[in-house]
Amino acid sequence: MEHTPVGVVIATRNRSAGLAVTLRHLLALPERPEIVVADNASTDDTRALLAREFPQVRVLSLPFNRGALARTHGVRALHTPYVAFSDDDSWWAPGALARATRHFDDHPRLGLLAARTLVGPEQEPDPLNKVLADSPLGEATDLPGTQVLGFLACASVVRRTAYLDAGGFHPVLFFGAEETLLAYDLAARGWGVTHCPDVVAHHHPASGPRPDRPAVMRRNELLTAWLRRPLPYALARTRALAADARRDPQARHALNETLTRLPAALRARRALPPHIERAARLLDTDRGGTR
Repeated sequence: MEHTPVGVVIATRNRSAGLAVTLRHLLALPERPEIVVADNASTDDTRALLAREFPQVRVLSLPFNRGALARTHGVRALHTPYVAFSDDDSWWAPGALARATRHFDDHPRLGLLAARTLVGPEQEPDPLNKVLADSPLGEATDLPGTQVLGFLACASVVRRTAYLDAGGFHPVLFFGAEETLLAYDLAARGWGVTHCPDVVAHHHPASGPRPDRPAVMRRNELLTAWLRRPLPYALARTRALAADARRDPQARHALNETLTRLPAALRARRALPPHIERAARLLDTDRGGTR
């Protein structure tokens, strides 16, 4: 069987055991996708494991941790028209990449497809599935599925040209809650971003604590506001985080990190076109969040 026109990019760092599980699932797919692993300067046995057990997988050995930008290195290394993202704890269901290919082939404006995600061995639906499926943005006649402005990175497929046109994941955010900004940038350049539940990804996140995650998420949500949303909106979100920071150490940490990155965010600021800002406002009103 010929390779599918969808390649797979995995960004990883120091997760060799999980990466091995993911690769075994991906290599067993009937679509036989080309796979690129962008290694974010791992210090464990990741590179040795890849060379020993997965010689058929292409490896990009990055000299330092690039966070979500590692995915862009992987996209540039691939030459397939479409690119699916996996993390070192996620993979695609058999046939999912073929279905994604048909959606992209049939809809030239489609820039990013957000899949339905099943979590853990029990294959429980990720709560985000319902959020995306219920998006008030509705359908478009020239796109499949439901229009959205958010997605889960490890359960998404992009049109390579659209991803590169939008600039990929943004360096100011580094990692964590990086998806909304990319969805904004794709939509601002005219690309469709939709949720297609017939395309299925599996996610098996580690069960251990992630104490820094809430602060990173709040930091990047606020930086996204400064990067793309109207100034009154960004200021209001900043005041809200500052108020929380008086009593919440996580909020205080998020605020401090936001202020450190804010000069870079302001230099890269580019307000959304009015019609995309209206869509973002509609989602804010509908769910009180950024998706």
